Amino acid sequence: MKILVTGGSGLLGSRLIPALTAAGHQVFALARSASSREKVQELGAQPVAGDLEDSAPLALPALDAVVHAAAMFRFSGPRAPFFHANVDGTARLLAAAVHAGAASFVHISAAGIIMDEPGSPIRHADESAPTFAQHFSAYLASKAQSEQIVLAANNPGFRTIALRPPALWGPGDPFSRALPRAINSGQFAFIDRGDYAFSTCHVDNAVEAVQCALTRGAGGRAYFITDQQTPTFREFIASIAGVQGLSISELRSMPYWLASASGRLMDVVWATLRKNSDPPLSRSMVRMIGREFTVSDAAARRELGYIGMTSRDDGLRSYEVAMEEDLKVGHSLRWNFRPGADSYTQGIA
Repeated sequence: MKILVTGGSGLLGSRLIPALTAAGHQVFALARSASSREKVQELGAQPVAGDLEDSAPLALPALDAVVHAAAMFRFSGPRAPFFHANVDGTARLLAAAVHAGAASFVHISAAGIIMDEPGSPIRHADESAPTFAQHFSAYLASKAQSEQIVLAANNPGFRTIALRPPALWGPGDPFSRALPRAINSGQFAFIDRGDYAFSTCHVDNAVEAVQCALTRGAGGRAYFITDQQTPTFREFIASIAGVQGLSISELRSMPYWLASASGRLMDVVWATLRKNSDPPLSRSMVRMIGREFTVSDAAARRELGYIGMTSRDDGLRSYEVAMEEDLKVGHSLRWNFRPGADSYTQGIA
């Protein structure tokens, strides 16, 4: 197949492109900068010049499928850029995909679009759960709206599918990169001790799901995809911290109501000061990671043939492998996260 990938230099795209080329597909990757073009070429894709935030029409080669893995992700910031990138950009890509003759469009959505505003715990939700297209979180609202337009574009000649991974993790993901600095600076605190179940999805399991969705699944449908094991949030953080040589034993905790109020205050302060970075705590961050959140991927297993073959232990070993490979080339992994530095990435929920 001839497949275009967006977000090719991001967390998911950088694992997806080699997997697709190894499977014999001809892979193209949308690239908006010289560094992106260089990276996707190294990964095995043919770069296609284009920027989803540009108003100019996208010129794509003849295609069989598109995998839309690009998204603007931040926990805070002005709302307009999220909708421009995630909603308007997706609409432009859909139109370009149809013009290029693509028969399938696989959209990487976010499981968190079913999170309500008050912070209700979510247990074993399936795809019938409502989404919140006007959520206070600009990221979640824009992802809910972008999923809606993707699924609405489904027709007999153009099959559209949305995959909803929760807490996408793996070597180099934004949350893992930010964790050491947050812990070492004393800024990290658990919410309600983190003692609540929390669905996750390793990046290699997301790659597996994409490969399944390219040829299977009902058009116009969304599918949750998760790891086989469901940890508590505390266990998840402990495992990610552990592979980076960090301990969580001394980390403090605060109740959800206090974390949410503090996040709201910090959002106001950061907006007033017009800071470009995300605050240490935001209302959106608290909502995404501070409550029990588990979803069922039974539909993906039944209809897509998805398994989730990468276990938690395998996923943690992938960090160790990445660190070893990085040391071989003479430099250490750069874990410092600069929100907005490369907006095309996938978020925590």
